This record gives sequence, C-alpha cells and structure tokens, in this order.
Amino acid sequence: MGEGRMILRTAKIVGCIVGISMALMSCARKPAGVQGQVQLGVASWYGHPFDGRPTASGEIYDMEKMTAAHRTFPFGTMVRVRSLANNEAAEVRINDRGPFVQGRIIDLSHSAAQAIGMQSIANVRLEVISIPPTRGADLFAVQIGTFPEQAQAEQLRARMQQKYGTATVVLRPGDQTWRVLVGLQQTPESADVLAGQLERETGPAFVVRVDSEP
Repeated sequence: MGEGRMILRTAKIVGCIVGISMALMSCARKPAGVQGQVQLGVASWYGHPFDGRPTASGEIYDMEKMTAAHRTFPFGTMVRVRSLANNEAAEVRINDRGPFVQGRIIDLSHSAAQAIGMQSIANVRLEVISIPPTRGADLFAVQIGTFPEQAQAEQLRARMQQKYGTATVVLRPGDQTWRVLVGLQQTPESADVLAGQLERETGPAFVVRVDSEP
C-alpha cells in the first residue's frame, strides 16, 4: 500500500514538472505580432518612388506619415522603434510589407526615420505596443523571388508547387513586381524551417505574413 502511494505521488510530481515546462515553452514562443514582443535588428527607410503608390495593405503610401513596413506583424500593429545609436524613439503603424533585404527587420517612412535621427540604416529595438483587436488566423509563407514579369514568377511558382505542394504568385502594386510565396504555415517558427531549406536551394528567402486581399 505504501509503495503504491509512493508511485502515485511520484507520477503527480513528474506531471507537474512536465506541465510547468510546457507552460514556460509556450510563454517563450511569442508569435509574430504579440503585444510586448521585442526584436533587435537593422532598420532602413523608403521614400520616392514609393510615395503616393499603394502599399501591401492597399493604403496609399505617404512618406511623411509615421508608418512602416514589416514582414510579419499584422497591418495596423503599433510599434515603438528605438535607435540603439542615440536612444531616440518613435511610434509607427505597420501598413506595408518589407524590407526584403537580408538582415533588415523594418522599413520606416521618411518621417519616422527623421524622428529617430536615422540617415540611411540604423540598429534598432522594436517593441510591439498594440495589435488590431480583430484579425484572421495567423498564416505565414516564404517569399523566394521577385520578378518584373508575371510569366517569370509563374515558372518558379509551378516548380515550387510541384515540390512543396503550395505556392502562389502575388502582385505588389507599389512597385509592380510579382512575388513568389511558398508554403502555408501556422507559425513563424515552422515557416523559418522552410525558409532555411529554400534558402539553400534558391537563394534569399524571407518569412512573410499571408495577408487577405485589401
């Protein structure tokens, strides 16, 4: 009888340890666009010729408004951007997708870049202040190519769909380029794994949020 109680007690302790471990792992994995999430990396900014053209959200880009492009944060997310060089900070609203340059994490409007004293690029800290109250399910894909002609993009899409099962071509109205997106993942982490595989196969690959049509 005593031995049975000891086994039961040990099982309960092991169960508690597993439960705590899983909870800690869950807290550590913040999906893209969670309030309080922090990212460190390089910021750039963009102005002409994009000024006055549609953004990926469908909104017309105004380089003198406090907005920015990010690859995975939901449209409407408010982000505090702080320069690590001078500690200047500004709050921006995500309304576009980018930057699609290796090593960069955000593309600021001209006005936002000026607000933090940025000339070209800068090391920054991003903190998510708020996200839209209502939005669809989080889905992520991997962008592997940008083409001026749809036919070129379709050729790559066909090859990727045959190999990976899901691939689409998306038009970016702002610069009239066609982008090839591969896969449809439910988390940024699983999309990262696919991006690593595609990067070895095709070159630069970027995880992007899959947005509904504007």
